[in-house]
Amino acid sequence: MNGPYQETVREEALAAELLHRAEEERRLVRAARPPAGAPSRYRVRRCRGDNAEALRAMVAHHGWPSAELVGEPASTAALMILLHAPDLGFQLTCRDLIAEAAADGGCPVVHHAYIADHCAVELGQPQFYGTRIDPATLTPYPLRHPSTVDERRRDVGLGPLDEHLRTLRSGLGVRGL
Repeated sequence: MNGPYQETVREEALAAELLHRAEEERRLVRAARPPAGAPSRYRVRRCRGDNAEALRAMVAHHGWPSAELVGEPASTAALMILLHAPDLGFQLTCRDLIAEAAADGGCPVVHHAYIADHCAVELGQPQFYGTRIDPATLTPYPLRHPSTVDERRRDVGLGPLDEHLRTLRSGLGVRGL
């Protein structure tokens, strides 16, 4: 029997799987913090690879798991899985799907900001929104048109970059950068 009920059950199952996978990765990442060794880091890498393959299958069958399809928490979980996926080609494909979903109101535009910046940095290009921060310097990776970054950030629901950097640095106990 096919119908709206079956589609709802399928969408709920997709949402539950995405949320479970993202939570499992967070759990493994917490467990892999120093002084954890190589086996813990390997488990994180394996989890990220498995998550990426599961997401790839979902995208092939259902399209991007937009907030419209699986709900905003699960769509955000899909974005987190995508950002940690080891395949830039897959990330680029999904970036375009997310752009379409965001333009159609199917997912938050901030999702596109995160994946667009991620892909730009991975390609050695300047980012648009300043969402990628170099962990060594706690400064943004290079920005495209830095003088207007706060306007672009505002357009997608992000606060000013300087404010974000201050919050990040104070949360890490860093002063004077």
